[in-house]
Amino acid sequence: MKIVVLDGYTLNPGDLSWEALKTLGELTVYDRTPEDKVLERIGDAEIVFTNKTPLTKEIFDQVNNVKWVGVLATGYNVVDVAAAKQSGIPVTNIPTYGTSAVGQFAIALLLEICHHVGAHDAAVKKGQWGEAGDFCFWNYPLIELSGKTMGIIGFGRIGQVTGKIAKALGMEVIVVDKYVNEEMLKEGFKYVELDKLLAQSDVISLHCPLLEDNIGIINKDNIAKMKDGVMIINTSRGPLVNEQDLADALNRGKVSAAGLDVVSSEPIKEDNPLLKAKNCILTPHIAWAPKESRGRLLNIAIDNLKSFLDGVPVNVVNN
Repeated sequence: MKIVVLDGYTLNPGDLSWEALKTLGELTVYDRTPEDKVLERIGDAEIVFTNKTPLTKEIFDQVNNVKWVGVLATGYNVVDVAAAKQSGIPVTNIPTYGTSAVGQFAIALLLEICHHVGAHDAAVKKGQWGEAGDFCFWNYPLIELSGKTMGIIGFGRIGQVTGKIAKALGMEVIVVDKYVNEEMLKEGFKYVELDKLLAQSDVISLHCPLLEDNIGIINKDNIAKMKDGVMIINTSRGPLVNEQDLADALNRGKVSAAGLDVVSSEPIKEDNPLLKAKNCILTPHIAWAPKESRGRLLNIAIDNLKSFLDGVPVNVVNN
């Protein structure tokens, strides 16, 4: 059995091992695959793994041997799952590998906004503390989170982890989600309507999947409903944010700061308005990427394949 990984570098730049996958078949791993090489590199493989390399209907119409596709991520929009199903090919994803890592990173972005640890470290090393003449100095306003309200849009596993950390910091947490989790109610999380969350939150953190009805949910109309000086965090999906509207709100101070690990087109384009917006922290889609969570992802991906080979497929997204 031939197995091909079309773009393995992001998952495993060298600090993990492919050995367990090699035991299941003849393995070929490509760091990256340009779109014009996808067919050639799949060749006569029966098993295909992809992370961000698109697998389109045109691809499925031309491959003959592929029996199974594994997406090395939670989101699977890079695969035309309907076309795969029409070709009788199950597509699986990795649903829960990075919950703790992404929740931790959302709070890291928020804490960086509140304390500018990196900038103050740089200032000390440039000699500004020594020149200040006082026992302390700061270049940015410092913000205490205790007593403030965090609004979380999307209260699944990652939203819940983020909310629990926020509560540990002394914040009140209100949430918007289609489904009410009774256990979370017992822990003091409050479910509200979106407009109430927008109006009451000092911090808004996005943790929802990208759906047709929430594209651009952070837009000028919804920003107008928010508190002056609100902080916005996005570790979910870039298109949840209308980037020009957010940049405008940052530049005029309606939104005091934003921390974003995702943007609408990745890698980020030079003309993205957020690159020049005031008080905007941008990181390169790394919330998911600690070695521990990548190791879990790889193990789950291998387990997905083993389950398929045993005739009991799991995590199939196109049943």
